Amino acid sequence: MENPGLSRINHQPSTLRDVVLDHLRNAIIDGVFKPGERLVERVLCERLGVSRTVVRETLRYLDAEGLVEHIPHRGPIVASMTWAQARQIYDIRRMLETAAAMSCAERMTDPLAEKLRTALAELEAASRTQEPGALFKASTAFYGLIFEGAGHDIAWEVVQRLNGRISRLRIMTLTSSDRTISGPQHMRQICDAIIGRDPEAALNAVEAHLADAKAVAKRLLAQETSGDTKQ
Repeated sequence: MENPGLSRINHQPSTLRDVVLDHLRNAIIDGVFKPGERLVERVLCERLGVSRTVVRETLRYLDAEGLVEHIPHRGPIVASMTWAQARQIYDIRRMLETAAAMSCAERMTDPLAEKLRTALAELEAASRTQEPGALFKASTAFYGLIFEGAGHDIAWEVVQRLNGRISRLRIMTLTSSDRTISGPQHMRQICDAIIGRDPEAALNAVEAHLADAKAVAKRLLAQETSGDTKQ
């Protein structure tokens, strides 16, 4: 019988690690594997149909992203996220994303505006499906264009190092109905301000989005912790 959320994959040697990485990352973000759950290499090899070498390499990469942690005498487990960690991530995002949005607005071009509109449409479509893998790719592409348009390539490298944990929070909050306005509406406000070449409006839109998302994440993480305590 098929395991929901994690299926065998077609072998493509040049991209096998990346394909496995996408599968496992999406499974963690989607909650197929819960925080604290062991990730047994033998089981993952069987379920994905790949070698232990590929699985180990993938787990090391997810460890670097902060989605997996290795516990002595226990092995790799799905990393939990505390509110203290989430708060730091939002503080970092605020510094990097506001600066990128303002610079992108100042450097806006017609071709970039068209790319941003397309990326926003894809993000809104992914949000309607609430499929974590699609949301991860669409939100990463949208923000990647903003940082690229800003010329903030080093800042984007920092974001990429945190992307697993950022996306876990982003998907958690984008799909939540417990918001002042929806996540996609915030994304549209950010996009409109940047395309409108209005740095101050872009700054305000990003700050409003992150403040709302931060408050939602705090409530959801508290609920998650409370649920773990009761189990």
